[in-house]
Amino acid sequence: MFSERLENLRKNTPLVHNITNYVTVNDCANILLACGASPIMADDSEEVEDITSICSALNINIGTLNKNTIPSMFLAGKKANELHHPIILDPVGAGASKLRTETAQKLIDEIKFTVIRGNISEIKTLARGNGTTKGVDADVADKVTEENLDSVIKFTKEFAKKTGAIIAITGVIDIVADDKKAYVLRNGNTMMGKITGSGCMLTAMTAAYIAANQDNSLEAVAASICAMGVCGERAFDKIQKKHGGNSTYRNYIIDEIYNLDGKTLEECARYEIR
Repeated sequence: MFSERLENLRKNTPLVHNITNYVTVNDCANILLACGASPIMADDSEEVEDITSICSALNINIGTLNKNTIPSMFLAGKKANELHHPIILDPVGAGASKLRTETAQKLIDEIKFTVIRGNISEIKTLARGNGTTKGVDADVADKVTEENLDSVIKFTKEFAKKTGAIIAITGVIDIVADDKKAYVLRNGNTMMGKITGSGCMLTAMTAAYIAANQDNSLEAVAASICAMGVCGERAFDKIQKKHGGNSTYRNYIIDEIYNLDGKTLEECARYEIR
C-alpha cells in the first residue's frame, strides 16, 4: 500500500515549487532530492506564477514569512489552483503571532489546499481562530495522547470537512484525515524534535508524494509521514551506534530517505485506520 506511493514518487520524479522557511530551505531541497523528487525554491512575486506553472506541486511554509513573501504565497497558490496542482500549507507558528495566524487563515480562505500539515497547536489555532504555541512548537497542553485520541480524530475530520483539505497533525502520534477516514501513525523518534527543520522537510516531501499520487492523496500523505517516521527511527539507531549528535542525526535522516525502499516502508510502518 504505502510502497506503491513511494514507487510512484520515484518513477514520476515530480518538480516541487517551495515558498518556504529560509532557516531550513537547504534541508527541504535535499530531502526532496533524497526521496526522488526535484526541488525549486522561488519566492519573488515577479516569478512565482511562472515557476508554479512548470511544477507538479506547491509547498507553502510560513515559517519565516514577511511582507515580500506573503503576496508571493497568494499569487502562487491561486495559480496552482487555476492549474489544478496540489498545494500543501505548513502554518509554522500559527498562534505565536498575529501576523502568522492571520496570514495562515487568509491563505485558507482564499486558496484551496490539498493538505494542511502542522502540529496540534497550529491546527487548533486555524480551526478556532486563536490559540497558543511554544514558539513554533506545540503547546504541551495540546499534546495528542491515547486518552484524547478519539476526540482529536473527530476534531481533525471536522476540520477536514470544513476546509476541504486533508489535515495532517504530526507529533508523538500522527493523524492524517479527510472528513471520512483517518490514519493514526506511530512511527518516529523523539530525537526528531532536537533538529531544526524535521517538520519543514516533511512538508516538502509530502508535496512530492501527493504530486506523484493524485489519485489517492490521503494514502500518499500517510505514506510520506510514515516514511519520515521510519527513517527517523533508523537514523536514531545509527547515531546510537556511532555516538553522533543532532547534526549527524539530520544527515542520517536524509540518507535514510534516500535509501528507503517500499519493502522496508511496509515492514516498519505502524499505523491503524479509523
